[in-house]
Amino acid sequence: MRIALDATPLAVVAGAAVGGLARYTSQLVTALVQQFPEDEFILVSDQAFELPCIAPNLRAGRRPENIWERRWWTFGLQRELKRQAVDVFHGVNFAVPFPATMPAVMTIHDLSPWVTGEWVDDAWRARTARVRKRVPWMIRTRAASHIVTPSNAIRDEVIRYFRVEPERVSAIPLAAAPCFRPQATTARRPYFLYAGMFERRKNVALILSAWPAIHDRYGVDLVMAGPHREEIPVAARRPGLEVRGVVSETELTALYSGAIALLYPSLYEGFGLPVLEAMQCGTPVIVSEDPALVETAGNAGLRYESAGGLCEAMASLMEDPELREELGRRSLQRAAEFCWDRTARATFEVYRSILAR
Repeated sequence: MRIALDATPLAVVAGAAVGGLARYTSQLVTALVQQFPEDEFILVSDQAFELPCIAPNLRAGRRPENIWERRWWTFGLQRELKRQAVDVFHGVNFAVPFPATMPAVMTIHDLSPWVTGEWVDDAWRARTARVRKRVPWMIRTRAASHIVTPSNAIRDEVIRYFRVEPERVSAIPLAAAPCFRPQATTARRPYFLYAGMFERRKNVALILSAWPAIHDRYGVDLVMAGPHREEIPVAARRPGLEVRGVVSETELTALYSGAIALLYPSLYEGFGLPVLEAMQCGTPVIVSEDPALVETAGNAGLRYESAGGLCEAMASLMEDPELREELGRRSLQRAAEFCWDRTARATFEVYRSILAR
């Protein structure tokens, strides 16, 4: 079988491909080429990207060669897939060729482009306008032969919102990269960690409002790492707060391993990959009651329902070392239930089934 995957999430920006989509794409492709050496995998995009691994059954497609092919999703992609004699296409980020010319799988990570909430603003709606317009047509016309979601919570939302037949939607969970493992860290002041995008949906403001009381009471710092879509207000900056930008996987592993806990109070998620990465480092996690986060963390995470509840959860970890150790053990046990090889096999089975149909 010859399978093409959209490599756009691997596009190099400022010298590197960053973010959860890049990790999902690179880890999935790496696992696929290792698990299925007899099949061919082609990464295609109109943007520059780096292959996530070197393997005899993995190659990059051609970039657009003329003005028509630069109209990638309307013409260039279709031409490249035909040129490569592709059997199945996997759109890893809300998009497949339209109209349909071959069996295609579309990953829908969440329904954030369609949901409403306090975090939705004009800027967010502008960024997601293309997705909101195209995805419903791709589903209704069956340009997307099958849909993959990262959690059962999102699978249920997709079935209800788009009125899709349940047999057309599969929940295939993600996994943390192998590099995220418990690591001995150098001594420093204790700290809580937030790792992720700085944006309203991630509810960073709640962390900034809850943490100062914990800092004053226990002398525990707060480290925040990730891409900045919104800046931390000047008024929120105070001693003990360390705001970083994008960090390497090596740095992030060390941050996870040394933290008292990862704070992940997101208002809406499709899976919550940083939660799993932290757990794989043996770090306790404190998450909101978002269904996808609850599903990912299982019984390994502390949950809260209000700002006061977040403070109480942080305080409980500071005051009870045995609770921290127990949650650390649970985190490792829960993270061991997720594996990229398993994710790749389940995804490949979807490719095989839609090709057979």
